[in-house]
Amino acid sequence: MTDTSSPIVQTRLRLLWARLVAVAVTIAAHLFNQFAGATLSLNLLEGMRYAALTILFGYALFRRSMTTWIVVAMLVGAEIGHDFPAQAEKLRVLSSIFLNLIKTIVAPLIFSTLVVGIAGHSNLKQVGRMGVKALVYFEVVTTLALFIGLAAINISQAGVGVPVPPATHDSAQLAVTKQTGADIILHIFPENIAKSVAEGQVLQVVVFSIIFGIALARISEAKRQPLLNVLASISETMFQFTNVVMLFAPIGVGAAMAYTVGHMGLGIIKNLAMLLGTLYAALFAFILLVLFPVALIARVPIRKFLRAVAEPASIAFATATSESALPRAMENMEAIGCPRHIVAFVIPTGYSFNLDGSTLYLALASIFVAQAAGIHLGWQQQLLMVFTLMLTSKGIAAVPRASLVILLGAAASFNLPIEPIFIILGIDQLMDMARTSVNVIGNCLATVVISKWEGEFAKEKASPVVLEAAST
Repeated sequence: MTDTSSPIVQTRLRLLWARLVAVAVTIAAHLFNQFAGATLSLNLLEGMRYAALTILFGYALFRRSMTTWIVVAMLVGAEIGHDFPAQAEKLRVLSSIFLNLIKTIVAPLIFSTLVVGIAGHSNLKQVGRMGVKALVYFEVVTTLALFIGLAAINISQAGVGVPVPPATHDSAQLAVTKQTGADIILHIFPENIAKSVAEGQVLQVVVFSIIFGIALARISEAKRQPLLNVLASISETMFQFTNVVMLFAPIGVGAAMAYTVGHMGLGIIKNLAMLLGTLYAALFAFILLVLFPVALIARVPIRKFLRAVAEPASIAFATATSESALPRAMENMEAIGCPRHIVAFVIPTGYSFNLDGSTLYLALASIFVAQAAGIHLGWQQQLLMVFTLMLTSKGIAAVPRASLVILLGAAASFNLPIEPIFIILGIDQLMDMARTSVNVIGNCLATVVISKWEGEFAKEKASPVVLEAAST
């Protein structure tokens, strides 16, 4: 039983209540602005919102937690975007700076940690065994995500009755070359590692790192050890680099949220509330019906895992990109007990093969397009579409304009019009925020599950640099 009288628990309860109060006040103020503006003063309502944010800001100063600062930054950013949309759009440069800094971390971090994990242990059989386990896990979980998305859109019928915009010349901008199975497979393997790093091709960097690590493990100890020492130092340095960059995270995340709300407005939620609601409900059902049972079966320490995943998931939600959360996700998973060589293998690989939120979205969006176009697809055709997406979505992170390309490819394969995709693009940012968060949560859980499966969870202590990051 948890001692609710302990200072730590009391602090967490106060933080939870502060967040709930701030969110409730903000929502209530917005609703009253919309529906009862004639009876209540706008100045009073704005004052209530500002007061709630000020209280939360003060609590963040007292708490000094990075996760708390990120949550506060998201709320402040949303307020700025709502009240000052023109100025908020100019804040995009701050979020771009944060994303650029994160992108500089990804390739060297993956390369150094993965090579050291493979060549440092010199256990190539374990690498192969771990790879098979990870791919089996990825396949099962993403398949369940596809079926949940399919069921959700058939239940809600969100696309039925949606007015379809006429075809325009802008359609040419969406006409991306259809990716064949051979193209996707070929895209996994790098032709130029410098090009792969420059273009952010995570899976290509992973493949190169695995082959490099295997080659390094096969040479003599005298020649292997000096390079391993260098790469181990690079790995530690990149984790420390991540800690430095994360000091800018609240500003980058807040700016991203301000830009999103300022560019699209809070009212955009009303335009396609059914589609958004369907996606969010399906993602919640996936977490509840798939990820939570998996965590229970694998005996994952739930509370510990939730604390570790909260920060990377928040970053992913605000920035709508999984890449921005990758370094912190790797640090936090190592901090809770996952060995570095497993973290370095599972999370980057999962970014191409285990994008649970994105695969669920693809199934849902494909049927939505058919419903909006008035095209009835029988269960056999829908199942065929799901199995097609099951294959094409595995290379989603290795394809430019990932989800859009796969969605357009599915539309072309099943003779669906592309005009309804314009409707989805109008709120894609809001949908992307949710599915990206689930991607991060799913990959973090996969890392813990594989660590448990390998019998190495909590067997070795994380490095001081990683523990320092997790304590902030």
